[in-house]
Amino acid sequence: MDRLDNTVRPYAWGSTTAIPRLLGAEPTGEPQAEMWMGAHPGAPSRTGRGTLAEVIDADPERELGAAAVAKFGPRLPFLLKLLAAGSPLSLQVHPDRAQAQAGYEDEERRGVPVTAPHRTYKDANHKPELICALTEFDGLCGFRDPLRAAELLDGLGVDSLKPYVDLLHAHPEEAALREVLTAVLTADPDETAHTVTETAAACDRLGGDYAPYAGIAHHYPGDPGVIAAMLLNHVRLQPGEALYLGAGVPHAYLDGLGVEIMANSDNVLRCGLTPKHVDVPELLRIVRFEAADPGVLRPEAGPDDEEVYETPTDEFRLSRYVLPESAPAHDLTLDAPQILLCTAGAVRAGEHDLTPGQSVFVPAGEKAEVSGTGTVFRATVVL
Repeated sequence: MDRLDNTVRPYAWGSTTAIPRLLGAEPTGEPQAEMWMGAHPGAPSRTGRGTLAEVIDADPERELGAAAVAKFGPRLPFLLKLLAAGSPLSLQVHPDRAQAQAGYEDEERRGVPVTAPHRTYKDANHKPELICALTEFDGLCGFRDPLRAAELLDGLGVDSLKPYVDLLHAHPEEAALREVLTAVLTADPDETAHTVTETAAACDRLGGDYAPYAGIAHHYPGDPGVIAAMLLNHVRLQPGEALYLGAGVPHAYLDGLGVEIMANSDNVLRCGLTPKHVDVPELLRIVRFEAADPGVLRPEAGPDDEEVYETPTDEFRLSRYVLPESAPAHDLTLDAPQILLCTAGAVRAGEHDLTPGQSVFVPAGEKAEVSGTGTVFRATVVL
């Protein structure tokens, strides 16, 4: 079992206080957006034996187990994060595996460097993900019903939004959502900026259901993503609740601290609310134009006090243990790799004492007992 020393990524949208507060550290004044736990080449966790990527590469079957290597290959198939949003993240979707593979091979064939800022596909893998709230957590997830979106836009009283309202009423669901999102993202930039300014002022004046979009516009004035965001469901998670984001589902995180787990990929297609590369044509090809309830997940009771967040993805499985005072030790031994993350209290994992924000990697088959008083998240795979 290896204690992990993890990198914090200073993305501009990150909170300056949430991760330091969890760690019991003084804020630096700089944004601290994500703490990465895993073996992703962008920021692999460090151990006493080298980086976790180096440890796994040296003996994949010992660290991951033969079954995991046979199913997923000789790499840790998930990436675990602490995510702290202080302002909205980009409005985005992720491809499925076939789309990612085709896109990656196309850019490789065209000689687009993987590090190029205009590169869309960084690898050939899909990127399903799950976010579990540690604090109240605001986000956007999936399309609203077109008629509900039309009602929301119409209620602003902004004349330049009327064509979008009419389109939402004029077509069946898929066509309506496709037509409007395409129109929003391909409109004249100057006209769009004016519409967004009027929309933001109306949202600020009306408040209520419109308040989140006024906040988005404050961070991204004139951005077409402000209008696109109003086509999506707004969700406010309470601590312990979660969202699963599958391929093609448009989403954005707005504010809050959570535990995030995903397949080990960095493929993101953005359409707004970001200074990064925006690939509107490819995003429009990947998005699933279907209205759906965002499907807030709550943990389901498993054996031995484990609370499991069920998803359709095998590359990761997230669960948590809420350990009361004087509870007996829990045996978490598995024939699969694990990362254990403490988010509250003080717990002991094997020989390691963990406080909030600290984590360990447990190789497949290694004894893993957890005790103490607090909350531990377990990240592993489904075999």
